Amino acid sequence: MNIYEWLQTILYFVVLLALVKPLGSFMAKVFQGERTFLSPVLAPFERLIYRVSGVKPEDEMGWQRYAGAMLLFNLVLFVALFVMLLTQHLLPLNPQKVPAFTWQLALNTAVSFTTNTNWQAYVGEQAASYFTQMVGLAVHNFVSAATGIVIAIAVIRGFVRRKTSLLGNFWVDLTRCTLYILLPISLIFSLVLVSQGVIQNFSPYKSVPLVQSTNYDKAKMDDKGVALKDAKGNPVSENVIVKEVTIPMGPVASQEAIKELGTNGGGFFNANAAHPFENPTPLSNFIEILLILLIPGALTYTFGVMAGNTRQGWMLLGVMLFILITTFGVLQWAESSGNPLVARLGVQSINMEGKEVRFGLAGSNLFTVATTGTSCGAVNSMHDSLTPIGGMMPLSLILLGEIIFGGVGSGLYTMLAFAIIAVFVSGLMIGRTPEYLGKKIEVREMWMSILAILTAGIVVLILSGIAMIAPQAVAAMSNPGAHGLTEVLYAIASMANNNGSAFAGLNANVNFYNLFGSLAMTIGRYVPAIAVLAMAGSLAGKKYIPPSLGTLPTDKAPFAIWLTLVILIVGALTFFPALALGPIVEQLMMVN
Repeated sequence: MNIYEWLQTILYFVVLLALVKPLGSFMAKVFQGERTFLSPVLAPFERLIYRVSGVKPEDEMGWQRYAGAMLLFNLVLFVALFVMLLTQHLLPLNPQKVPAFTWQLALNTAVSFTTNTNWQAYVGEQAASYFTQMVGLAVHNFVSAATGIVIAIAVIRGFVRRKTSLLGNFWVDLTRCTLYILLPISLIFSLVLVSQGVIQNFSPYKSVPLVQSTNYDKAKMDDKGVALKDAKGNPVSENVIVKEVTIPMGPVASQEAIKELGTNGGGFFNANAAHPFENPTPLSNFIEILLILLIPGALTYTFGVMAGNTRQGWMLLGVMLFILITTFGVLQWAESSGNPLVARLGVQSINMEGKEVRFGLAGSNLFTVATTGTSCGAVNSMHDSLTPIGGMMPLSLILLGEIIFGGVGSGLYTMLAFAIIAVFVSGLMIGRTPEYLGKKIEVREMWMSILAILTAGIVVLILSGIAMIAPQAVAAMSNPGAHGLTEVLYAIASMANNNGSAFAGLNANVNFYNLFGSLAMTIGRYVPAIAVLAMAGSLAGKKYIPPSLGTLPTDKAPFAIWLTLVILIVGALTFFPALALGPIVEQLMMVN
């Protein structure tokens, strides 16, 4: 890296760490019902929402009611978006007259945005109207993010409360999260992004004449869309002269801020955050990467505050930072080394294919690890163009269960499940009863933790195996061999772990991926969520055990190292064979 890339990267982590404590403290106050500096303005709106919806803030829920309310709310959201996608051609704010989605694509998209995955098997600027983008997709960006956050808060309450079955009120937590956290931050950063050139309008698309016309050969089709051939069986083409281009418009900035802040990731445009109308400048790129990690990082401090020991939160944050920075370093090295086959031709070895020059190598790679370390899935470069080892880094972050830093909320509660397993295993090794935050870890907590951690991995391996033999899935692959396997593995891992980014090179808009992908996203989101809520309910009912000489300190460096090893060992045991057949084989083929 040159000096500017070093400075940019260091500045990024300095700013992120500087914001963790104030935002984490603020969120702790919000979810504990304490007064904040926004209370004079927003508290009246909060009370109005409760009166209109019939919610009693003092009525707390056990884990079953909390999980039931979450599932019911998400079901209603799914149905609303599914119907909207099927009828968008009849709804307002559709200046381009885009048609309705097919039911298979509508199902996949509705599941995707409800589960905070935002997997897109369609071209945003061609398939979705302004109404769908705003009222459908952007609204889901808020509430799906809030759902993940409040589940994490309920899990934290399970650790800190004693001999009770109550974890809070889902509707109160959801309201406070959206009103006090997501909306204000999104509003501020939407305006900042507009100042950088991100568009925000309702204009029809613009047709703009080219300074110099261009031409290309296009396959000639008959009335049924079948390619025509001459007498010898060769395709018939025609020369097309292009004198103007169509520039898409739309309300982009309002969706861009929340898609990054809520680790949603669905792009208004097909090029996502590589599009100059979504991410025009190096400063906007810096801000968007910051938004991706902001809440997941701050939630670790919120956990420490609510647990009464902020060092617990710093320990989790340290583990996240270590793995993220390590993967960034490997990715930066791989892309800086480039492709040796290209280097032999006398071309510079740095791999800039698929990257935006305005962001540079470090700006692209930092975005890549941030968006795959979380469940964001927004991209500012083409992951399919990464070197094999470089591409293995974002894939590995997704396969680890997206706990580095993870999706908003989901990353934290999955990391806590890993912490419980680490405590349990260490307890067995030293012959002590495993305890975490003063709660005894027993069989129920272990089963729920295992379920939360391994569910997505099992889904990935099963569906990837099916995709390798299903005719429609095989036909959707445009690349053979190891690279094709990596593309399929990445796609299914992205869906099962609620990321939403794609390796590309794969036609995902086929029934196999639309239907099986919907199943993967649903299982990957709700099975771990219900498991950790059940675990939280069990923990909340236990009494507090004061630390003794035999208690393993979980807020110090040795436990952080042990937790890191547990995460890496579980990931390696689960996915190393698949990685060996994909990016590792491809790397060996490239260098030999």
